[in-house]
Amino acid sequence: MTESQTLGSRIRRLRREAGLSQMDLAGDNLSASYISLLEAGKRTPSPEVLEQIAARLGCGPEHLLELLAPERHDIPQTDLRYAEISLRNGDPETALATYTAVRDKAARAGQEGIRLTAEYGVAQALEHAGRLEEATDRYQALLDHAGYGQSLVPRLTVAVALCRCYRETGDLAHAIDLATTTLEEARQLRLTSTVLGVELLATLVGLYCERGDLHRASFLARTAIEEAEGIKDRKALGAAYWNAGAVAHRSGASADALLLLERALAIYSEGDDARALSRLRNAYASVLMQSETADIAEAKSQLTRSAENLASHGSTVDMAYCETALARACLLEGNPREAEQHARRSLELLGTGHRLETARTLLVLAGSQLQLGDTAAAEEGSERAALLLEASEADRQAASAWNDLGELLERSGRAERAVWAYRQSLRCLGQRSSLLPTAGGSSLSPAGAPGTTARPDRAAGRRAG
Repeated sequence: MTESQTLGSRIRRLRREAGLSQMDLAGDNLSASYISLLEAGKRTPSPEVLEQIAARLGCGPEHLLELLAPERHDIPQTDLRYAEISLRNGDPETALATYTAVRDKAARAGQEGIRLTAEYGVAQALEHAGRLEEATDRYQALLDHAGYGQSLVPRLTVAVALCRCYRETGDLAHAIDLATTTLEEARQLRLTSTVLGVELLATLVGLYCERGDLHRASFLARTAIEEAEGIKDRKALGAAYWNAGAVAHRSGASADALLLLERALAIYSEGDDARALSRLRNAYASVLMQSETADIAEAKSQLTRSAENLASHGSTVDMAYCETALARACLLEGNPREAEQHARRSLELLGTGHRLETARTLLVLAGSQLQLGDTAAAEEGSERAALLLEASEADRQAASAWNDLGELLERSGRAERAVWAYRQSLRCLGQRSSLLPTAGGSSLSPAGAPGTTARPDRAAGRRAG
């Protein structure tokens, strides 16, 4: 049982003994729903709120505070622990405020170790809240101070987090460069055969998979499994299986992908990382839906469980992935209206920034719009998705998006523009005519299509690293 669950159980018992309802305990400055979440262990109150609750329960505040902070004399460490619990319980805003306060106090006191620990917490809270660009800046600044061995900031940990942010914001090239460079540094220091080393290697597998370099991803996936088996760490092995499953799925080996992901699920189910387990269920459900023996009902069951846990423990991006997968399941079931609702919720969670998942969500939304008869919106969304994927260097995914658009246009009787879309798909796969000269201007572009097929500017918005 976690600290927050222990605290919630005590508050519930004392409230019932006092004959109070949740509304009574909430008073004027809290809500009954907040008390309910608190008693369920899904919220971590501040010491100030606990003092108010203790007063209403008729007990001393130390009777509750001791559960939240048994070592209150060490205030920075206690506050760091409180922020960590808040983040784990799906309350990034409270975690961010606490980490920021600790960081600022530590900076004034010259406590560099505590300051760096709190700064890493700030970055984690920003990432959890979906503020990925801000989180990226924080992680990058930390990486400049990070080192190996007894460093105050572990370099591998920060590098994995930074790669994760670059991936989600669609900067695959920068993420791969960072992961490759850091992995080579770790190998020279013989640090790759560790849990963090395998995690970084698995991260690189996922990045190559997203970019469409499946041969390289497959090789690294096998290496990650071998190294994880060598160090005999269950968490590292689970991460290796997870990413190997993703590669197998993208390579068309759905049976192998399901087997690898089921092995990863068995490992993660033994642990207490609810967020990671839910994210893994998202991946597993996506493969279930697209396998040769698709099981939509089981996929939706997995996604429903995932959504329930992510509501308490997940980031906004995690929840968006789940909503997109649910939209895809509804679409496959022939329920485009519900699919559209899930897709729009996902886009709302992802926000207006450049997100790799936004492109995939737009494609699902386009599929629902097509089934609902809104061809123009479906065409616009498909083209936007393809351009977003190209900007992220996810060429295979972009090629698939252009191909989907071509099929949509062909079905609508717009043959000339469909040919144009198919050509974009071939271009993303590196296909060029060896018989005809390169067309200039807009001579090969159909009416209403862009007059150039130049790739999007991938350097735009890329962060200096």
